[in-house]
Amino acid sequence: MALSRLSSRSTTLLQPLATTSLLRRRHISTDTTPITVETSLPFTSHLISPPSRAVETSSQELLSFFRDMALMRRMEIAADSLYKAKLIRGFCHLYDGQEAVAIGMEAAITKRDAIITSYRDHCTFLGRGGGLFEAFSELMGRTTGCSKGKGGSMHFYKKDASFYGGHGIVGAQVPLGCGLAFAQKYSKEEAVTFTLYGDGAANQGQLFEALNIAALWDLPAVLVCENNHYGMGTAEWRSAKSPAYFKRGDYVPGLKVDGMDALAVKQACKFAKEHALKNGPIILEMDTYRYHGHSMSDPGSTYRTRDEISGVRQVRDPIDRVRKLIIAHDIATEKELKDMEKEVRKEVDAAVAQAKESPIPEPSELFSNIYVKGFGAESFGADRKELRATLP
Repeated sequence: MALSRLSSRSTTLLQPLATTSLLRRRHISTDTTPITVETSLPFTSHLISPPSRAVETSSQELLSFFRDMALMRRMEIAADSLYKAKLIRGFCHLYDGQEAVAIGMEAAITKRDAIITSYRDHCTFLGRGGGLFEAFSELMGRTTGCSKGKGGSMHFYKKDASFYGGHGIVGAQVPLGCGLAFAQKYSKEEAVTFTLYGDGAANQGQLFEALNIAALWDLPAVLVCENNHYGMGTAEWRSAKSPAYFKRGDYVPGLKVDGMDALAVKQACKFAKEHALKNGPIILEMDTYRYHGHSMSDPGSTYRTRDEISGVRQVRDPIDRVRKLIIAHDIATEKELKDMEKEVRKEVDAAVAQAKESPIPEPSELFSNIYVKGFGAESFGADRKELRATLP
């Protein structure tokens, strides 16, 4: 069956590119005939009844899932190469293996719902509608980046899509996310905030303080623990007395989800949003896995075996799971999916080439877009000599 059913939603990830995408060269149908799929594993719940394992999807959605995750995977592979070529400086944390979380979450919410995350933020930015060109420009510190080249890998941002950035301080985004949820409730927006953090941040005191306030005030906050099982490089069983992170809230409901299953993530996030709007905070634990090390400085093989990594790839890979569903439901052939992956690779290569040609910020721009106008910027701009004169 031809790829004419591919969702036009995928094109939101492909902002300004020089190449013409596969989508625009083929007819796109509006086939949304429901398909019911059972999640790979049951949900495990705490203080709440779990959602149904039967998830409604469509040919259109499955194809968009496949394409979007393939795009994210290829972007992270390209980022790996750019870092090794010293075109990306500073820290760089890759998301390959965890794509189902970003994709499934977006399928369940709208751009009115806010997302805030940690430094592993590239694919979340793409999921929010950010473009490849903006992403690679930011990674390489170019003025055309989503944070004007000043954020680098860890600080992607897209306010017009309610994406409030990646944050480099472990766990710091959790109280900020609860603050966003407070603003949504105060403004009666009928929207929620998804705050993502890793298992390594799950022992942070600020997480429990923020959760306490969120529960007291019934804030529309969904705390999402992306449990990839190793923190920086320490296995969860060595760092947490209770690694059942979905139960950590004690008085707050929780749900454990197969984070390698995009449809399970979609179902859980839809359920969590409805709960948070009516009842206040909920914790989602996404059981996921990263293929790269914690960051580009971590080979990722000193605290886990290569056999473990390849085993997860063979059995639980989120892209292959969707690939099998597409083929099983006769939505597309293996060859058509491979052709789609080739197109994705061309788009990523084109975005990288375009970003390389973009300018680096001038030194004079060092302190612009840092402070609110009138609250500090002037001190570091034209009046620098006067400031230095006051220093000892």
